[in-house]
Amino acid sequence: MIARRTVLFLGISQLVCWGISFYLIGVFGDLIVADLGWSRTLVYGGFSAALLIMGLVSPLVGRLIDRVGGGRVMAAGSVFCAVGCAGLALAQTVVAYYAAWICLGLAMRSTLYDAAFAALARIGGPEARRPIAQVTLLGGLASTVFWPIGHVLAEAFGWRGALFVYVGFALLTVPLHLAIPTGRHQDNVQPVEGPRPPSLASRRQDRVVAAFLYALIVTLINGLNAGMSAHMIGVLTELGLAASLAVSISSLRGIGQSSARLAEILFGGRLHPIDLNLAATVVLPICFTVGLASGGYVAAAVVFAFFYGAGNGILSITRGTLPLVLFDLHTYGSFVGKLLVPSFLLSAVSPLAFAAVIEHFGAQGALYLSIALSSVILAAGLALRASAKPGSDGPRS
Repeated sequence: MIARRTVLFLGISQLVCWGISFYLIGVFGDLIVADLGWSRTLVYGGFSAALLIMGLVSPLVGRLIDRVGGGRVMAAGSVFCAVGCAGLALAQTVVAYYAAWICLGLAMRSTLYDAAFAALARIGGPEARRPIAQVTLLGGLASTVFWPIGHVLAEAFGWRGALFVYVGFALLTVPLHLAIPTGRHQDNVQPVEGPRPPSLASRRQDRVVAAFLYALIVTLINGLNAGMSAHMIGVLTELGLAASLAVSISSLRGIGQSSARLAEILFGGRLHPIDLNLAATVVLPICFTVGLASGGYVAAAVVFAFFYGAGNGILSITRGTLPLVLFDLHTYGSFVGKLLVPSFLLSAVSPLAFAAVIEHFGAQGALYLSIALSSVILAAGLALRASAKPGSDGPRS
């Protein structure tokens, strides 16, 4: 049984860690460009470098969580985050700037959702599904909370001073992570009556198919997430919305994420994770298609931002819950860590790739690319549903 205190502490830490690391570039990027006089590509390339590092260290971090527990690994990640923010605040050269982002890459892989999910799976085993959803409820509000906080801090102290405040936020999460229990769930402690979860991993062929489809879905989802995190405001602006309106509407993404996650907590227990995953993949191509009309209709932009956030929010949950019913729980961290490597690598190039598409084909080109990628995600979700047959093989909780 996972204690409520553990879930609360992880939820708070996810809100803070996402806000001061992954969403950092969204609020400070242009300020750094203007202050240092570097190119936009060079500045935002630091974020891409951090995402690349996340991919390279992903298997190692997963193995460490399996061996020593999530608390110690995530606490170390909090320290890396503090050092990375301080490094950015002090950076005067490109080398120092990128070194700080490399440190933040280590921090993000060690503190964000995938580390938290592995920690919960290690503690709770099959019981981790609901806590995973609860943790993402607060994490989904990170941009909504920390973009305004970062903006206010930057106006008051400059972007460097704001980052020193972020150092303090990072250090405050250390005790939250150290409070995570070090024990491991044992399947034989409380035998579960009734049918087992879908047994895709029972045979090697099933394991390969499930692993491929899971990795494909997560990779494309993370690529879209990185691209939209960097360019959603710019896309809406180029489509014809005023800058301030584009910012306000883009913030609905976070509201959509947390709203969908709350609905999953309240009602999602009736759906198998594979069915929930499929439902979310259906939403994405629809919302990107609606987004094409954002320039002429504000309502279309609202629908696009909110429902993209909702779909992405649910898929963030199923990224953690699908392995609970697909793979061996005792190797969750190490095995899933390997499957996540392509997703971090695509995330690293996604902001730059979207920038190139926007430059050559405009904002509509970026949305057409998103429609194509989300259609592939939907196809993979359908294939996973067909191969898993959760309706007959697995429980709905």
